[in-house]
Amino acid sequence: MAFMVKTMVGGQLKNLTGSLGGGEDKGDGDKSAAEAQGMSREEYEEYQKQLVEEKMERDAQFTQRKAERATLRSHFRDKYRLPKNETDESQIQMAGGDVELPRELAKMIEEDTEEEEERASVLGQLASLPGLDIGSLKDKAQTTLGDLKQSAEKCHVM
Repeated sequence: MAFMVKTMVGGQLKNLTGSLGGGEDKGDGDKSAAEAQGMSREEYEEYQKQLVEEKMERDAQFTQRKAERATLRSHFRDKYRLPKNETDESQIQMAGGDVELPRELAKMIEEDTEEEEERASVLGQLASLPGLDIGSLKDKAQTTLGDLKQSAEKCHVM
């Protein structure tokens, strides 16, 4: 609480006394940033280094995420035979070249691929037809195959 009052009133008080009374506070230009934060010069420098390091870490994570998204987009462009995008390739190169997708995204792509393969198969096409019971069709096919095997066993020519 005292700190807040000091910072709010102190600055205004300095301005008032500075304009009234001469130049006693002229040499505090270097210390003002550190003292305004309530730290010594060494603490302030350490704090600034820490801020720069945190910013660099955030930027690296952001670049990595952008590269992962670009990898995903390029994957879909390859899959659907769409033209390549130069910005995606440059984002991947900025992140270090070989970028792997996060597990969640890779899992989603795998599930989509499996669903598309099912739809592309003959049974997937048959399942999409309305009014067709795949289970009964499968049972009929198995009984027919069993009958064929029995008749082939009874055949003397084979």
